[in-house]
Amino acid sequence: MSNKIKILFIGDIVGRPGREIVKKFLGEMKASAENDVDFVIANVENASHGFGLTEKNHNELAQAGIDCFTSGNHIWDKKEIFNYIEKSDRLIRPANYPKGTPGVGYRIFDVNGVKVAVINLLGRTFMSAVDSPWAFIEDEIEKIKTEAQIVIVDYHAEATAEKICFGRFCSEKGIGAVLGTHTHVQTADEKIIDSRTAYISDAGFCGTCDSVIGMAYESSLKRLVTGLPERFDVAEGDTVELNAVKITFDGESARPESIERINAVKNMKEDKI
Repeated sequence: MSNKIKILFIGDIVGRPGREIVKKFLGEMKASAENDVDFVIANVENASHGFGLTEKNHNELAQAGIDCFTSGNHIWDKKEIFNYIEKSDRLIRPANYPKGTPGVGYRIFDVNGVKVAVINLLGRTFMSAVDSPWAFIEDEIEKIKTEAQIVIVDYHAEATAEKICFGRFCSEKGIGAVLGTHTHVQTADEKIIDSRTAYISDAGFCGTCDSVIGMAYESSLKRLVTGLPERFDVAEGDTVELNAVKITFDGESARPESIERINAVKNMKEDKI
């Protein structure tokens, strides 16, 4: 293994504003002499107008430098996903969807000679019914660990308590990182659990700052006040933010050494983050 493996995990990308700041951030990161990131993962289930992912946006974000796309319960919202999910070499959907669901729930990547497995799983508390994520880890993790030295889980879940418990459960299984997504609010509880597992309850989101988790305030307010169905629109605005975490793994032991929160705010009319 190389001496250090540094992985950037970007929180849920919401619509065009989220895509734009991700492209700008990664472009500036690549151009920086201080760039030391070896691999980039991002959650893309809300990347196309806030719901799902089009093939055009998939290709756009791949070209921007994202190496692996994770997702969640909204991955099926754009019906064209069924035309390309089997062709993509970097997109994964939650592994605990029932057998026969299109796509794959994890992929293994070569990062500077180190095999890195990325797994996507859905939580079950306050979420739609899916197979047990706990059973998936019990049944599959030893096999996956024979294929990869580092294992990273995007745990797409609503309840903080479930995420924390799942992180500790995965630590007992020797999983290198459990990174929460879905709530779009970056939490301040990043830690290394038992010197084995980098953890955060939610990595956050990428989108307009003046929004309700990336969506327009007006449509969100109407839905919450009236209780009636209301179309959510992606919030627009000049000031956007990118939430992410950077995890550094030791090249010898494959254990995480640090996890660092990133919160980059940018006025898109200007030229610097």
